[in-house]
Amino acid sequence: MKEATKRSIFRWIHIIFGIPILGYIYDSPSDTPNYASTVRYFFLPVLLLSGLWMWKGQVLRRLISNLRNKTTRIKTGQQSEV
Repeated sequence: MKEATKRSIFRWIHIIFGIPILGYIYDSPSDTPNYASTVRYFFLPVLLLSGLWMWKGQVLRRLISNLRNKTTRIKTGQQSEV
C-alpha cells in the first residue's frame, strides 16, 4: 500500500471519529450523559491515536524498522556495522 493511501485512510478516520466529539461538545447538556462514555472511551482514543500517528508516525515506523533489522542481524549472526 502506498504511503499516500495510508495517509488518506488515517485522515478520514480522524475526520469521521471527530464528528461525534463535536456532537458531544455542542449538544444540549441533558442529552450528553446518554453517549458520554462512548465518546470518552471509544471515539476520543481513536481520534488521539490517529492524530498521533499522522503527526509522529514516521518516527515510530523508523524505530520499528531499526528494531527489525537488529533482530534479523542477531538471528542470522551478522555483525552490526558501526
